[in-house]
Amino acid sequence: MSRYHGEQVLVVPRDVFEAVGAFNGVRQNPQEYLEAFLKPGVARFIDREIAEESPQYKQIIAYSIFRHAGKILSYARTSKGNETRLHDKYSLGIGGHINPIDGIAESIRTYLSGVEREIREEISFSGTASQRLYAVINDDTNDVGSVHLGIVHLFELDTDAVAPNEKALDKLAFRSLDELSGELYPKLETWSAICVDALNAEAR
Repeated sequence: MSRYHGEQVLVVPRDVFEAVGAFNGVRQNPQEYLEAFLKPGVARFIDREIAEESPQYKQIIAYSIFRHAGKILSYARTSKGNETRLHDKYSLGIGGHINPIDGIAESIRTYLSGVEREIREEISFSGTASQRLYAVINDDTNDVGSVHLGIVHLFELDTDAVAPNEKALDKLAFRSLDELSGELYPKLETWSAICVDALNAEAR
């Protein structure tokens, strides 16, 4: 049986990503990428087992960052998480794959439904939140990054009352950029390190 239990995930062909503009690191024009990916005939759902071994596809990952009073929500990934390659790493990202349960492949509504579902599955928070599309992140230098592409959403919260809904999220706390850029920085997963660098650059 598949280690992903037959999960279907949203992917786009790598050549579409390259046509919009391939890169390693961060780009802060996510709307341009999303519009290209969600055109008719581009995005599709395929078996995750295949997608994880197929660099000709990019799995679209909703990657939401939460900020309150200048501090960023972060956590340590435990062995309870599905992605063994990221265990014991610290992360800023709340989110994951877009699945058929979210709707048809070629729809911004489907994508946004997936963003909301992933947040509800992973954390609970009170108060109000505003959000904006923040960036696209890519890292083809490692096995995980080569088959994934992150769409980053930045949420501003008016409270720090946030709780984990999954055991895979350990040591959940709001941390300053100084903390994340200091002794925790070597422990960050690659995408989170990229985001910390971008947020630091923005703060200067």
